[in-house]
Amino acid sequence: MRVSTLSIGSELICGEVIDTNAGHIAELLLGCGLRVQRHVVVGDCEPDIGEALIELAQKNDAVVVTGGLGPTVDDVTALAAAHATGRRLVVNEELKGHLRAFSAKLGDPGGCHPSDKQAMIPAKSAVIPNPTGTACGFHFMHGGCFFFFLPGVPSEMDRMLRETVLPFLSVRVMHKRVVLSAFLNVFGLSEPEVDGLLAGIFSGSHTIQMSICVTFPWIRITLRADADTETAARTSLQEAVELVRERLGDAIFSEGHETIEQAVARLFARRGLTLALAESCTGGLIAKRLTDVPGSSAFFLEGVVTYSNAAKMRLLEVPQDILEVRGAVSSECAAAMATGVRGAAGSDLGLAVTGIAGPDGGTDDKPVGTVFISLAAPDGSWTKRFRFGDNREEIRTLTAWMALDWLRRYLGGIPFSV
Repeated sequence: MRVSTLSIGSELICGEVIDTNAGHIAELLLGCGLRVQRHVVVGDCEPDIGEALIELAQKNDAVVVTGGLGPTVDDVTALAAAHATGRRLVVNEELKGHLRAFSAKLGDPGGCHPSDKQAMIPAKSAVIPNPTGTACGFHFMHGGCFFFFLPGVPSEMDRMLRETVLPFLSVRVMHKRVVLSAFLNVFGLSEPEVDGLLAGIFSGSHTIQMSICVTFPWIRITLRADADTETAARTSLQEAVELVRERLGDAIFSEGHETIEQAVARLFARRGLTLALAESCTGGLIAKRLTDVPGSSAFFLEGVVTYSNAAKMRLLEVPQDILEVRGAVSSECAAAMATGVRGAAGSDLGLAVTGIAGPDGGTDDKPVGTVFISLAAPDGSWTKRFRFGDNREEIRTLTAWMALDWLRRYLGGIPFSV
């Protein structure tokens, strides 16, 4: 079955709002063995909507449409659908009753009001109930293609899709395939490096599809197994995951949707160790990411943001001569910060970062993007200099990620170069 999505809204075209509905629909359809062929986006313009509907009907067996079902003048999806398919726009009594009941819940039991516009749908359409909002959907067949019209509000759309659209399509898929997915998350390798390491790994395979997606500063490898049975798909997928792991090794920091901070928290729980942080150029970003993870208080004792030299000396006991001779951005200072915060907190591990995030403050010897990371542990200490470009936010982000990756590697017994 060929399926596409059509997202409607001028705010999507202008970039004011990011279309998350299309990707979510594709993900849920994939779980039913249905692959989306195309995502189409148009504004709140009746001719454009109609043209898109007619074109999609010619190339698809089903189309899921979202947006433009509200009560305002720019919500013209129902009108466009009626005109494009040669139908009349009629008042649906079921929808009218729904609007009355919904208004009563909100304390407006009165008669006609502007939202009655939402009771008008193309003739010969079936209603898709909306349990949580006023904008009910509708569906019909045109030119051999099933059209499903849903509101653009993600929470409402999701429930209507799950409760009505997916069951409707599932029973009509003649040759349903089982599609299973796995995600491997990578940090520390560039996209060309990942591509080179995985080159030809699944060439000739009719079961496995692989995609590489860069989401700064990490990379996601998506593997999908397509088979007649769940057992066959699961076996193929596991074999594919193992092959990718062999190629990429320790650069893979997690599977599925686990973030790097969640992976670090999981390892801290396994090892039973504690952590304290001293941050300069990141301004508390590392602590923020770790404390986003529920239960992080079990291992994260405290963190300090020591921007000034005075704070480094007062809170971390960084020797004054290091700051005067080597500077606040130096391996000696980073190491002293890590040791100092570990001693002050009484933690197992102390991690420190200091650097020049810019846009000012760089020198020939230490240009903008120069960062030092240091880790102090019971069995030793490690410090390394990095250069993370010249964009302030990217420098801070990369510093936080690299620091978290150092923790992941130390806790997991994985070597890291210094």
